[in-house]
Amino acid sequence: MTKTILVALGGNAIKSADDEGTAAEQFANVYKASAELVKLIKAGYKLVVTHGNGPQAGNLLIQQEEGKKFVPDMPLDVVGAMTQGQLGYMFAQALGNLLRKEGIETPVAALVNQVLVSADDPDYLDPSKPVGPFFTEAEAAQLKIDKPDWLIKEVKPKTVEKRFRRVVASPKPKANVESDVIRRMIDAGIIVIASGGGGVPVIEGANGLEGTAAVIDKDIAGAKLAEIIGADVLLILTDVAHAKLNYGKPNETNVGTVSLSEMHTLAEGGDFLAGSMGPKVRACMKFVEKGGARAIITSLDHAYDAITGNFGTQIVQ
Repeated sequence: MTKTILVALGGNAIKSADDEGTAAEQFANVYKASAELVKLIKAGYKLVVTHGNGPQAGNLLIQQEEGKKFVPDMPLDVVGAMTQGQLGYMFAQALGNLLRKEGIETPVAALVNQVLVSADDPDYLDPSKPVGPFFTEAEAAQLKIDKPDWLIKEVKPKTVEKRFRRVVASPKPKANVESDVIRRMIDAGIIVIASGGGGVPVIEGANGLEGTAAVIDKDIAGAKLAEIIGADVLLILTDVAHAKLNYGKPNETNVGTVSLSEMHTLAEGGDFLAGSMGPKVRACMKFVEKGGARAIITSLDHAYDAITGNFGTQIVQ
């Protein structure tokens, strides 16, 4: 039976820290990432691909801030959908082109994908996820008047002057709204790109689903989607080959293959920080807890080695 892999690509797979963020740069990075995914497809695996959108959403929010004098700015859920469409298009085109070069006619499709969250999620009580541009203290004060529904906080400064940002909630995903569609696409042999940026967050409103100003962690949302579609493996690709203990210290060590209980013990030690490896480790543990065969954290260039061998950080039953 062909195994299904949910591949979660970090934002660095699309825009590296040194990039300006041009379309040409992002396409080049997407093609590089897609070439690694094609290796897995050639090996006979079914893929569902999800990706980060932080840099793209951030850039779009800056464009909106600069252009709001001329055109209306869009709410955060619409920005999420817009960047899902942008990156889904890039991946669908790159994967399709690379597969056809290999003589593989497997179709690829990207989905603008909603993810249901609870309006009562506790993270709405004290949001802390920064989004969009940095502001000066004066700009932050004016935004509190112009945008009374925004929460502005002082964060780690970009500069001494600009140290304020908008923050939003990061609620837990409850369900993937288009999960039935995704399952049907997988069953039809389609490579699916979905849940980009954690999905467009929606809540149950008075008249049905409605968008909410939030950012869902993409790895947690990816693990939820992997669980829903019955994926065999959750593969989280980031900029390091392994999760590490004592990161940056002389006694730094790689985490290799561990059981779920062993990883729980390691996670309790505080090595996996909330802003970096923590969500990836939690997502992997959650997937295996829900019955997934294994979950892997490794770098993009080791994706094939991790799936076909024993490379990277692997959490197993």
